[in-house]
Amino acid sequence: MAATLYGIANCDTVKKARRFLDENGLAYTFHDYKKAGVDEALLRSFFEAFGWEAVVNTRGTTWRKLPEETKAKAADKEGALAALLDNPSAIKRPIYHDGDRWLIGFDPASWSTLR
Repeated sequence: MAATLYGIANCDTVKKARRFLDENGLAYTFHDYKKAGVDEALLRSFFEAFGWEAVVNTRGTTWRKLPEETKAKAADKEGALAALLDNPSAIKRPIYHDGDRWLIGFDPASWSTLR
């Protein structure tokens, strides 16, 4: 299975992760949420890998702009699933998946294990 990097192309953190992967000669496919979308099965796999709380990017601009009602509904797993399906920009990024290995967010020290 080839590695996949999930995120949004214009996100600075995703750009750093892509640059890291490219500079280290690590092959991957890029899945852009804006272009390819996000379905329920993919989100559930993220939830299984990291826990639903870690997948919701509550520090991002998209989250801060969401109506309070949407944020309140996202206080549990199923509510978060619905909120992220409607607002994929609120998914923490990047997410890297390669076989059994999952990484969320970009931290050069953690990602150095990919080499």
